[in-house]
Amino acid sequence: MPVFGALSRGLSRNAEQGRLARRLGAGICLFAACLASASLAREPDPPSDPCRRPEAGSAAAEPQDLRSNDGVLSVDLALFNSKQPDGSTRYCYVTPDGAPSPTLRVKPGDQLILRLRNKLVDVAAAAASADDLHDPAAPIAGPICVRKKQADACASGAMTPISTNLHFHGMTVPPICHQDDVIKTSIQPDDPPFEYRMQIPADQPPGLYWYHPHIHGFSKVQVLGGASGALIVEGIERANRAVSGLPERVLIIRDQELLNPDAPPAKSEPVVPKNLVDNDGDAVNTGTGFGKPSKDLSINFVPVPYPDYPPATLTMKPRARELWRVLNASAITYLNLAVLFRRTPQPLGIVAIDGVPINFNGSPAPEVNAVNHIGIPPGARAEFIVEGPPAGVPALLVTRSVDTGPGGENDPNRALASIVAVAEAPELRARLSSNPEPLPRAALPWVGNVAPTRVRKLYFSEKLDKPNDPTSASAFYIAVDGQTPAPFDPASGMPDIVVKQGEVEDWIIENRSMELHDFHIHQLHFQLLEWSGIPVNEPFLRDTVNVPYYNGRMLQYPRVRLRMDFRDPNIVGTFLFHCHVLEHEDGGMMGTIRVEPADSPVLSKSVVNQTSRGDYDAR
Repeated sequence: MPVFGALSRGLSRNAEQGRLARRLGAGICLFAACLASASLAREPDPPSDPCRRPEAGSAAAEPQDLRSNDGVLSVDLALFNSKQPDGSTRYCYVTPDGAPSPTLRVKPGDQLILRLRNKLVDVAAAAASADDLHDPAAPIAGPICVRKKQADACASGAMTPISTNLHFHGMTVPPICHQDDVIKTSIQPDDPPFEYRMQIPADQPPGLYWYHPHIHGFSKVQVLGGASGALIVEGIERANRAVSGLPERVLIIRDQELLNPDAPPAKSEPVVPKNLVDNDGDAVNTGTGFGKPSKDLSINFVPVPYPDYPPATLTMKPRARELWRVLNASAITYLNLAVLFRRTPQPLGIVAIDGVPINFNGSPAPEVNAVNHIGIPPGARAEFIVEGPPAGVPALLVTRSVDTGPGGENDPNRALASIVAVAEAPELRARLSSNPEPLPRAALPWVGNVAPTRVRKLYFSEKLDKPNDPTSASAFYIAVDGQTPAPFDPASGMPDIVVKQGEVEDWIIENRSMELHDFHIHQLHFQLLEWSGIPVNEPFLRDTVNVPYYNGRMLQYPRVRLRMDFRDPNIVGTFLFHCHVLEHEDGGMMGTIRVEPADSPVLSKSVVNQTSRGDYDAR
């Protein structure tokens, strides 16, 4: 490009010519990019705002369903982002026909083929470039026409604001590239569509799962912006006949930056102490159930903004019974859901948690567990039977306050949706079979009846910038007891824990910080056995669980005890465990576990020393 270099030096002698050179440079770069990508099929131009959202108070329409056909679900998705007038950035998965975040519906044994195109732009750099074009004195920054060599997306490990990948949360599929690896897999905007191709296990529990990006350091911003969608493994009625014949409704609750951050509280709220903010600028837990929330919530993308929380609308037939499949796709917000008729909580019949029917695989749990509220931490799911209100009776879906601790964010009481019962309510798109064939009996014994191979102890902790201020956390850790806490290092090839496929372990997880944490592990589910040393009767499985916070006065740290199931051969490989509050995950509260094949040789002494210092005698 020597001719253009001479041209740009000559034109830069005055401001107007310098601006022209920058524009010519941009044009030549675009021309070079077009030549480089000539072999790719021409794509339609995206809409002006591909991530447009419904208005507050509108109907919460269900996402589009994409269903498998003849054992295959083939999907094309593009991930876009767009800068909003208030300075926030939205993210969205979009199908070729413009549908946002479709629900992927598969059956056990199906093949899922998903081609993901990264269409992200660096909105900060784009804004700076736009400002530069209006500044005639601004210099030309950096080389103009340089095209980097395309990296292998399976080995890239790149973690930038415009990198992305996909995690299939809760699925028991191999943690390898093109399936469910998020440690090395990283897709860039100039990459061709990246193909995910996986077989849904024949014994995958039928229920609600989800997909979202998992780029370390940038998971929070992409998920907070709306990059998420539901994945349903069909056949829950085959495991639990209590839901046979019911219509089903998918509700995805997301959080987002406050639309009205400077608004005073609603006049209907009591006066609360002045809101404090943490290092991330989020409102700190007031301990009252009121006050400005850290984030707004939305339901199926309909925003429910502070301070008045105008609810979205759900319409159903009077007294209709439905299966609600609810996903908390929030980056940091905990939910505590209830359905109220004239302020009276109604019974909710839980049938599945985190994608697994509560009576699945030999569990001694009943088909339905009746409660009047359901806690759903970030990343978790709950499926429950709801009976709608009689005609004319006011009803609401609400989330009650969650005590996240002195260092946690503020998650106050607020409405999410108004439930309107009318005879002419439209039928829901999906309905479960009325006469399902039962699932075959479980091949393995119930994990709660299996003696653990060993017991490990892990703990959450935080680095406080101000020792006596729990809101000043700036680094986040999860560590095996006996090891020095350190933030997650994506470049490290050494796993924090090594186990063998076929084993069952008990993990004791302590919380040594003054805020609530949400433990999650990829590729498998676990049973909660104890809560702060007290045995609990939970004969069902989870993949996320809250670990209560330390208040500074307890005689011992709060903890949970989990029965971890490493028996599935699909999970051989290296994958992650972490806090699913994504600013904690991005801040370093994450570790790796390697599952070795059952017939692998005995681990070397160095690996055993590195990974088993937190082991305890399981007798």
